[in-house]
Amino acid sequence: MSPFKIQPHSRLQEWVAEDKGYFRDEGLDYTFQWSGGTADAMGVGRSYHIIGNAGVQSTEDAPVAEVKRGAFETMEAGRSCDISAACHWAVNMAASGQHGKMWGHAYSVTPAGIYVAAESSIRRPEDLKGREVGVGYHSGSHFSALQALEAFLQPDEINLKFIGSPNDRVARLLDRRVESANVFGMQSYIVEQQGFRKVVDASFMIGFLISGEDVAMSDVEKYFNALRRAQRDIDVEHQHFTHYYLREMAEEF
Repeated sequence: MSPFKIQPHSRLQEWVAEDKGYFRDEGLDYTFQWSGGTADAMGVGRSYHIIGNAGVQSTEDAPVAEVKRGAFETMEAGRSCDISAACHWAVNMAASGQHGKMWGHAYSVTPAGIYVAAESSIRRPEDLKGREVGVGYHSGSHFSALQALEAFLQPDEINLKFIGSPNDRVARLLDRRVESANVFGMQSYIVEQQGFRKVVDASFMIGFLISGEDVAMSDVEKYFNALRRAQRDIDVEHQHFTHYYLREMAEEF
């Protein structure tokens, strides 16, 4: 039987479980499918521009192209790993379309928000009326932005722009090529350190997708047992583990 293929999702749990030997303790024969800088591991192409200093206007003046492919499309096309993650909405739709199975016994919650630059005139959620908000197509940032903004705006007042991966949105924010964007997890920490302000909270649930018909449920249970042990460690002393983010952070940032 081939090793259980794990795709990380820009979080700490898998890396803590790996380095502390929790997967091995469970007897899991596994491998990571990970390309590095894998905020884009879901398969959406990377397309960075040169990043300027925070607060300095980029010399790249071309309009930001829209990307109409996201987490759902990568699951629909078929992911090559045995287990991966995405927002609960996308995983549910993929499972409903027979593109895999949703694991119904665990989920995670990611902090997220719609951020603007420190100097932005946008101060309140209502100020986003008709103004572009960068999100990822059919991904957590897309659905959570709609859910969050509908508390403040009418549907026809919400103006989402699909600009690719989480790292793409960070690059556009830092270059001041988008006025606002919905980012989560590691990417939200990056923009906060660069002085960006959250104007709308958009936290959301992440679900797990089991790909393929021949994945052993015993391996899935071993995987989650290891993650559960890692979660306890993170809850007690998360600051000891934040350096693992460097494994998934694009070098540009």
